[in-house]
Amino acid sequence: MLLRDDIHLTLRSEILSCALPPGSELREQQLAKRFAVSKSPVREALLRLQREHLVEVESRQGYRVTRISIRDARDMYSFRSTLESACVTMAAQQASDETLAALDAHRRLPKRMSTEEFVRRNREFHCELFRASGNQRLGTVARELIEQMDRMTLISIHTIMGHDTAQLVREHCGVIDALQARNGRLAAKLMRAHVGEAAKRMLKGLGSSAVTT
Repeated sequence: MLLRDDIHLTLRSEILSCALPPGSELREQQLAKRFAVSKSPVREALLRLQREHLVEVESRQGYRVTRISIRDARDMYSFRSTLESACVTMAAQQASDETLAALDAHRRLPKRMSTEEFVRRNREFHCELFRASGNQRLGTVARELIEQMDRMTLISIHTIMGHDTAQLVREHCGVIDALQARNGRLAAKLMRAHVGEAAKRMLKGLGSSAVTT
């Protein structure tokens, strides 16, 4: 893997995990020193992150980790609803019995878990649905979208963890039941409702955050 790809993946991971919080300054010279490289591969990595809407250019000041806007969050949830409902419709039609049975692993969450564990388990559930669709292109786009949304989850986690966790699991189980019954229409309906409820929880948390615009 090329060095610029290593830099890109490292910075992307730090942005999505909020190790680099929204609004953080990114200086080419400082990053070049950190990675012990010239500015060129750093600049290429930053421009790639800019195309992914994770970094924005500030005139004469370098780069900054993109803040999360409420409007963009709404747009992402709308897009996610469309993608995920399409994924579960395909999964109900095409996934093997073994693939759908394996979703039972996501029917419960540990009573105690870290924020990072919660985010990881939630992401894994949705990524399993993307893979079950059998449509690689659709799955790739959907997976990249939910990965970018992980930082919104981390920022608004206090509105999701706790009493909302049980409701989240119930919503997941409803989708799993519909898929295992091969009812694509119901699975899509439940997925749209699930994403809608997730959007409400997320936007409530984001609304009180200092890193959103």
